[in-house]
Amino acid sequence: MLSNVLVAYGTTNGSTARIAETIAEVLRREGLSAEAVPARSVTNVEPYDAVVVGGGLYAGRWHRDARRFVRRHGRALAGRPLWFFSSGPLDATASERDIPPVPGVRRAMVRLDAGEHMTFGGCLEEGATGFIARKIVSSGKGGDFRDFAQIEEWATRIGAESTAEPQRA
Repeated sequence: MLSNVLVAYGTTNGSTARIAETIAEVLRREGLSAEAVPARSVTNVEPYDAVVVGGGLYAGRWHRDARRFVRRHGRALAGRPLWFFSSGPLDATASERDIPPVPGVRRAMVRLDAGEHMTFGGCLEEGATGFIARKIVSSGKGGDFRDFAQIEEWATRIGAESTAEPQRA
């Protein structure tokens, strides 16, 4: 039975941070100790029994901080229960169907034996930083496409898996 979960995330404008915070909140409701922390500020994953890593998607790649986190802590992550999530589609597709991980995330999942990946809708609203982000918002293609019911359902499933008694052979 697991008890202490890290939810590490890479975000530029805060949308992925809010998803990570929601996951940590749900895990705490499920009886786990969980904290959401920016991936770039994590120095050690040893205190955690399990890890959830998330990153915003930018031009078909996971956020740089999430990629670096996985590389930097790869050896320690490989020995723990591990889940990945991405946020990014600026439309309803993530709520309507399963969107597979981008190739770089898929490779990390295989290398580290991650349990599952989920893609959630993204959020890009007025005040976003970055030239491309501002262009997307000014063209009317931004918005908030995060489905918090879907996020909470996924986190509840992680919580149930994490608190289940291990099967005896």
